[in-house]
Amino acid sequence: MGVASLTEGWVSGNPQIGYDEIGSGPPLIFLHGIGGNRTNWIDQQLSMADICTTISWDARGYGKSDDHDGALNFSDFSGDLVRLLNSCDINKAHFVGLSMGARILMDFFSIAPDRVATLTLCDCFYSFQGALSPKKQQEFIALRQEPLKQGKSLEDIAPDLINSLVGPNCSEDVKVKLYKSISDLHVESYLKTIAASMTFDVSSRLAEFDVPVQLIYGEHDKLTPPSIGNDMMNQMPRARMQIIEEAGHLSNMEQPDAFNNTLRLFINEHLTLASFKNNQSV
Repeated sequence: MGVASLTEGWVSGNPQIGYDEIGSGPPLIFLHGIGGNRTNWIDQQLSMADICTTISWDARGYGKSDDHDGALNFSDFSGDLVRLLNSCDINKAHFVGLSMGARILMDFFSIAPDRVATLTLCDCFYSFQGALSPKKQQEFIALRQEPLKQGKSLEDIAPDLINSLVGPNCSEDVKVKLYKSISDLHVESYLKTIAASMTFDVSSRLAEFDVPVQLIYGEHDKLTPPSIGNDMMNQMPRARMQIIEEAGHLSNMEQPDAFNNTLRLFINEHLTLASFKNNQSV
């Protein structure tokens, strides 16, 4: 089973949302990070396709999905996610989100908890100002927003951004994939997402996440270190945490085998909680 087996789908509306699907069984949906797109999840989709219908989207303004007018709120992503579920006839799904994708899921849970079977939240913060130190907040802005506003290109900022994210033993192959992901970003949409991320804060709602939650953090994640995950685990009533050794912020890409093993174990424990609207669950 290879990448060619992925089926491309579209969610109509404004904006139009693109996604890739493969596999059969309960639905499992992957949400990429702020510098990525749906292709960042290929290893996970192929790994899980034997037990789940796996779907990875391009968020609005990313990949093949449409850009959008006006400012961005995370509730816009959540609304798009509802449209994706309805378009795919999904009643309740397992969700996996990395970094920005995890922030989308934390917002989404607040508006549609009945559509969530489980959450796997990876390498993320729950509050820009509350979870990141002032130094990390400034670094986040300095590496992403400031250079683009000064006229630099995505290709210009990619090397420093990649080095700030990956672990010390990240392979060159992964760095090449990350460079392509960053180079393919839609600049204006990316800047809107950065602005929205700087005001993100669900710190007061962590105790409300009453579904099974798997937290995954890279051992060498410098942006969102495992200590943030520990804070979340202590406040979420049904959360557990796994640290991926020899990984930085892109734990699923840097150490796919370890990541996939953790994900499979967790999803297998709760597999039948997710279902399609036609009551298909396997």
